[in-house]
Amino acid sequence: MGKKIVILNGSPRMKGNTSSLTAEFRRGAEEAGNEVREFFLPRMKINGCLGCWKGGKDPEHPCAQRDGMDEIYPVYREADVVVLASPLYYWSVSGFLKNAFDRLFAVAECDPDYRNPRKECVLIMAAEGTGFEESEYWYDRLGKHIGWKSLGKVLCGNVAQPGDTEGRPELKQAYDLGKTIY
Repeated sequence: MGKKIVILNGSPRMKGNTSSLTAEFRRGAEEAGNEVREFFLPRMKINGCLGCWKGGKDPEHPCAQRDGMDEIYPVYREADVVVLASPLYYWSVSGFLKNAFDRLFAVAECDPDYRNPRKECVLIMAAEGTGFEESEYWYDRLGKHIGWKSLGKVLCGNVAQPGDTEGRPELKQAYDLGKTIY
């Protein structure tokens, strides 16, 4: 039986380069027998984290705020793998992705020791340039700080306009990475 995978897509372009990479990843993952659910974060109303420390009281609604995260929380809790997908914005992940990711802390607040659920993770990014270092640093620290295991990264540079990923080897990388998960 396959794994449950959630893709948190922080790209505002539903048919942009990040989405073409997640589509190939998803195709490979589903062909391998996995269940995949993708959220297009810019299309959802997700407030920023207030740092209120009022989460964790209700596992069904871990955060004190009620917004688009209420749709993500149950899928996230059940997921074995979390895919963090984003275009490169000012040498980091988009605010849409970072905002949603910060809000996942409410799930950790459900644990008396503030432990995050153990997950496997993937980073998928597209960029006009190739300066992924800051995003990779942030992603690589997930394993150290919250105990997630990286399954890999797909970083596609020098793609500015939607469709620039066409014919790029990173599309096959994304597909192949998805196909290895089972």
